Amino acid sequence: MSMMAGETRVFEGISKDIRSRVDRGELRPGDKLSSERDLAEQYGASRSAVREALRSLERGGVIELRKGPKGGTFIRQADAGLVTESLNDAIIFAGVSIASLTESRTIVMTAVARLACERGTEADFDRMEKSIALTERLTREGDFDARRVQLLDFYRLMGQATRNEVLLILVSALTDLVLKLMSQYNAPPRSTTTQAHKRIVRCLRRRACEEAVALMAGHLDKLHAHFRKSALDAGATNSSPK
Repeated sequence: MSMMAGETRVFEGISKDIRSRVDRGELRPGDKLSSERDLAEQYGASRSAVREALRSLERGGVIELRKGPKGGTFIRQADAGLVTESLNDAIIFAGVSIASLTESRTIVMTAVARLACERGTEADFDRMEKSIALTERLTREGDFDARRVQLLDFYRLMGQATRNEVLLILVSALTDLVLKLMSQYNAPPRSTTTQAHKRIVRCLRRRACEEAVALMAGHLDKLHAHFRKSALDAGATNSSPK
């Protein structure tokens, strides 16, 4: 049986509110929503309206339904895996250059820095600083493979601070691919990376957006130049006579 017009407006309102809470960072990937009955009480709606709202959110990729003893309705983690795979295929099979990849990443990350500066919260910036501290610890321990993975977390946290799901996917995919290629070409870590990250976070806290953007652009330009040199050196080594 189709929903009445009033019920339709109710379920659309519920969907919109949950989406807004995700955008504001009140609900984060992995958070579990209340039960259908509790949501109905919370919104003063029928359970059928809540059920339809949840279906709409599931179709939109905002939530996922898990079965089992620890099941329920959870906010979905943005999945950049398919984007990363497509970019990787483009580099291997379509001749997309590393220079184009790194240039695109700089364009995306400078836009992310500006939005994170405008929309990020102190809690977002705290998480970034904790991520930087973990990167520094891994550097001291000489665990450079884990350090590369941890660096992805810093950029992803900045993407989350934009409250823009598409940008978050792009940040994760582009950063993941660049770091994988850096590992493939055995690019050594840059000692200045965490210091650059700290300066960027300080700018975000002060809402010094243009300064944060300039720092991000300068940092990535140097990082990508470092990476391209490692890739060229690796290519020269691989092509040299044995």
